[in-house]
Amino acid sequence: TVIERESKNATMATGEIEILVSEMTILNAALTPPFTIEDETDGGEDIRMKYRYLDIRRNPVKNNLLFRHKVAMEVRKYLSDLDFCEVETPYLIKSTPEGARDFVVPSRMNAGQFYALPQSPQTFKQLLMVGGMDKYFQIVKCFRDEDLRADRQPEFTQIDCEMAFVEQEDILNVFEGLTRHLLKEIKGIEVDKFPRITYDYAMKTYGNDKPDIRCGMEFCPLTPEGGTFEPAGFPVFDAAELVVGINVEGCAEYTRKQIDDLTDFIKRPQIGATGLVWVKYNADGTLKSSVDKFYSEEVLKTWADKMNAKPNDLMLILSGQADKTRTQLSALRMELATRLGLRNPAEFAPLWVVDFPLLELDEASGRWHAMHHPFTSPKPEDMDLLATNPGKVRANAYDMVLNGNEIGGGSIRIHDKAT
Repeated sequence: TVIERESKNATMATGEIEILVSEMTILNAALTPPFTIEDETDGGEDIRMKYRYLDIRRNPVKNNLLFRHKVAMEVRKYLSDLDFCEVETPYLIKSTPEGARDFVVPSRMNAGQFYALPQSPQTFKQLLMVGGMDKYFQIVKCFRDEDLRADRQPEFTQIDCEMAFVEQEDILNVFEGLTRHLLKEIKGIEVDKFPRITYDYAMKTYGNDKPDIRCGMEFCPLTPEGGTFEPAGFPVFDAAELVVGINVEGCAEYTRKQIDDLTDFIKRPQIGATGLVWVKYNADGTLKSSVDKFYSEEVLKTWADKMNAKPNDLMLILSGQADKTRTQLSALRMELATRLGLRNPAEFAPLWVVDFPLLELDEASGRWHAMHHPFTSPKPEDMDLLATNPGKVRANAYDMVLNGNEIGGGSIRIHDKAT
């Protein structure tokens, strides 16, 4: 019998009722579970994977499955309303050149021959376009035999799409709309801004091509545009191609130990910086730095002005070869954002990165290679540069970035045989 609970528990889905049992029949006896079936379980990952069927009973796991279901349903609804057609493509295919190694499946009927599992449905969706299916999509499994990383695994699911007779702007609008729709319908979040930035701006402002824009701390170069840093007897800056810093608001009270800890972080082999220059903008308006021996307070004040620093702020500066220094400062920026709690998981900051370089130079061979893939078309206005300055040619390619993670991307294909 279901009755109203005297002491209600608002944190439970059944917290307002209780059941009075008059008779109970055991359908199947069970041993004591190897871990608690609760949101915060005492079971480690290994034991939960061994007893996956028990782990699925936990609300966090169950909610993840329901979340994926809701996303898939909303994707189908949104794209179908825009006249996209969902088409399943084969899983056993002929191996084609892709970005990773293939998983292969031996053929029983043809000794010594193999199928490949698709890294993407690339060939099939382009066949659909040629065949007159001008809007295709599929929620599809892809398989890539590559090393495991935080954002890489052998099998993953992607929303795969293709459109014919469209410009880049058409594609950006469709999938910006899809992202806005999903965030609103699934998370109840209205996205105010969906900026579009160029690859060049992303690299110069954030030091990587998938920036997390929630946490501020944009780069501020102290080296004059096209010039060199004014010599002051400090060889680290005097010989540098680029001197660039970030302003960390409200952190002028950082202790020497905290700054040394940041210095140790960027000097790790994975990052490779040789040192860190700091400037504190004290509450009383004075400036104190690790390079007071070389630069006057007047010079430090000009740095503060360039970096939009205010009293109580901390400026952190790196120098060296331009690309390498930006990469190092990007790592420092994200480490600080994590330590300062600026990467709010409840905040969603999507953006597009556009105008990627079409080609990149292989230093070993001296040859130019496609940065994205060899079928990406160049910007029409950059076509003349292919023969004279290939490194300056921009691609009709675009990535969608969310909170520092690339979550999607694509390009306009080359349709002209001569190109």
